[in-house]
Amino acid sequence: MGVDREVSRRAVFLDRDGVLNASVVRDGRPYPPARVEDLEILPGVPGALDQLKRAGFVLLVVTNQPDVARGTQSREAVEAIHDRMRAELPLDAIYSCYHDDRDRCACRKPAPGMLLDGAREWDVALPASFMVGDRWRDIEAGAAARCRTVFIDYQYDERQPRVFDVSVTSLAEAVAWILGEITT
Repeated sequence: MGVDREVSRRAVFLDRDGVLNASVVRDGRPYPPARVEDLEILPGVPGALDQLKRAGFVLLVVTNQPDVARGTQSREAVEAIHDRMRAELPLDAIYSCYHDDRDRCACRKPAPGMLLDGAREWDVALPASFMVGDRWRDIEAGAAARCRTVFIDYQYDERQPRVFDVSVTSLAEAVAWILGEITT
């Protein structure tokens, strides 16, 4: 099955930290929670995801977790966070890249590998899908996969995406825009 063939499913690809759960912001830069006990689902996220599910979207998380490659986080701790997210949120799948930039893998955003894998596995039409993220890597990965892109702008002190379809301040606002786009 090829990613470009006609399919009827649409997906919303979601970054994890800063989109679904609170990031730990230090010196203007976001970091993931270190332990499952530190995981804080952002306000409004469960309801926003429920709206997307009711609209027929497949919900796929695509997350870079380079601290595993850097040796500052264990894969088990990341998976424990994902287990809790699966229990609390209506997610269809979570795709994780445990590499760092130096690994030059196809999965680490801004490369679109996780989105392409999700599209293949869930029979998703990428041009009918959306990528929601809070960092430039998320937006570039979505664009590379030919998805429409939604940038949640927290004004981090880091490189900002240059091109996106819309900028919002929360997942709830992103979902309202997405739902408006599919009805027009």
